[in-house]
Amino acid sequence: MDNKAEVREFLMSRRARLSPADVGLTAGSNRRVAGLRRSEVAMLADVSVEYYAKLERGDIAGASSAVLESLAEALLLDATERRHLLDLARTADGIPASGRPRRHTAAQQPARLALQRTLDAITGGPAFIRDRHQNLIATNDFGAAFYSPVIGTGGRTPNLARFQFLDPASRDFYPDWDLFAQMCVGIMRVEAGRDPHDRALQDLVGELSTRSEAFAQLWSRHDVRTHGSGSKRFHHPLVGELTLLYEELAVTSDEGLSLIVYTAEPGSASDERLQLLSNWNAVPPAPQTPSDADAEQRPAHWSGDPE
Repeated sequence: MDNKAEVREFLMSRRARLSPADVGLTAGSNRRVAGLRRSEVAMLADVSVEYYAKLERGDIAGASSAVLESLAEALLLDATERRHLLDLARTADGIPASGRPRRHTAAQQPARLALQRTLDAITGGPAFIRDRHQNLIATNDFGAAFYSPVIGTGGRTPNLARFQFLDPASRDFYPDWDLFAQMCVGIMRVEAGRDPHDRALQDLVGELSTRSEAFAQLWSRHDVRTHGSGSKRFHHPLVGELTLLYEELAVTSDEGLSLIVYTAEPGSASDERLQLLSNWNAVPPAPQTPSDADAEQRPAHWSGDPE
């Protein structure tokens, strides 16, 4: 990901979404752009038109915090967008992507034993650890049952972004699929701003952009967001619809990892269904009889009749 291109497209997209009325200006006539003009942004940020044009070309290295703050005010950036702009400025060191050695990200390791024990100690709801590349690297037992449509039985580390955009089952699991898609891409955009030279993230973005038109369209919008807290709806194949509250906490001892916990409002229908899922997950498998063991060895299409 080229830093200058990221800066240019982010600033242009933020400018294009605003109308003069949004910032207290009169639109006038003969406007050729849907959003604000560069001169209008420059006036609002109290910088010269030439200097703003330079910033919008991606030459943001060396911009002072005061200028960045004025620019954020002029473009009505929210807290997440302001942090993203500061991240873009921080990583703008002037070295083009073509001249920079690509960073190799180490293969994802299993969660530390102490971290897994912390997850296991959370028994009131699904809890899991997610890394900056949207890999679901560890869960408590509750989380394993909850995310069974995502985890599957393949044995590989599941990736929430790949599930969202490449697995048709995600549209059943996420009733508000469009909202989840926007959240997923916005979170990935934030990570791209923090480290535009992260090879694993570059590869993931490239894969999803070529395999999912929906991802490519959302990525081109340059929207950013944080997860934080809120509520989400799910449709679990075992217990049906769930409306859950979520909280995201940074794992400060492991950079890039987040701990996310889902809970339901006590006494709600979702709470009852979540308890059903917990009870289902806690039931040990029944002992196999010889006939059961034999059946598992038969092909799936076996009918018991000789050919």
